[in-house]
Amino acid sequence: MPARTPAAKPAAPATVSDAVPAAESIALRAFAALECVVASTQPLALDDITSSLQLPKPTVFRILNLLKDAGLLHRDTASKRYTAGTRLTAFAVELWRNASLRVQWHRALEIAVEETGESCNLTLLENDRVLYIDRVETRKPLRLHLEIGTRVPLHCTASGKIFLSQMSPEAVQDLVGPEPYERFTPSTLTTYRALAVELETTRRTHVGVHDSELFADSVAVAVPIADPSGRFFAAVALHAPASRASIDTAMQALPALHRAARTIAATMVSSPPLSEPQKKPARVDGAPASAQMQATRRTTRPLAGKTARPARKPAGRVP
Repeated sequence: MPARTPAAKPAAPATVSDAVPAAESIALRAFAALECVVASTQPLALDDITSSLQLPKPTVFRILNLLKDAGLLHRDTASKRYTAGTRLTAFAVELWRNASLRVQWHRALEIAVEETGESCNLTLLENDRVLYIDRVETRKPLRLHLEIGTRVPLHCTASGKIFLSQMSPEAVQDLVGPEPYERFTPSTLTTYRALAVELETTRRTHVGVHDSELFADSVAVAVPIADPSGRFFAAVALHAPASRASIDTAMQALPALHRAARTIAATMVSSPPLSEPQKKPARVDGAPASAQMQATRRTTRPLAGKTARPARKPAGRVP
């Protein structure tokens, strides 16, 4: 009888390694790890990234160590979680600065300054800091000058509260650090209890507020720049001296800030299909300024300028 030939085994599913040379496979896996960390709204653990990449845990650990040693990722020593490293952020900022679209972003800020009469800036979240990537100064002689590339804390800035408002309480506490938080002025929020009250308001109104918390003679309001899913990835903020403006008067600039945010967002993210509902962006950019001001007034301190400051003390602040 003729020898029986063994049945053919089913072909194994193709992997990245099957499709590209080994060196390219490592590069693509490393890039996928960077994409995973950058796309997250909070720091990621090794298990989170392993689950996302569907690779062996030792392989992912080696890739993350390589990226960490290169400065592309940052690993917090306490939480063991990963965020974008300074080298990766610097690379992203340089891409933004050199992109032809930056002209449109800068022009959007210029228009906002023309409409409001005060300085406006564009910010990103960089690890535990707010990073200024563009800014247009007011022409008025009294102003707060901040260079592009300036980094400021999260817990006492309008943009910082925008970014923190999307995070869980645990992520906020991990990112901001142990209490008491660093105090810059008598108005700085130095406890999580006080900060959480403001973040709840920011979460509901999508407006971040700074009332002489980082700089003594300064007020600011910020609005988010959101992608089609509603995730905040940048912010537009207005700054003014407290001797010339109050939170109330700064709130009147919200329509101009939202217009700038929409213009910038349109150049950064692709538009979703027309049939896809845009619930969160509509809530971010479409709410009337008056409604946002009323919601903010109902849940935070009275917004009547400097005389309203004492009303914030019962919110758990450290004297």
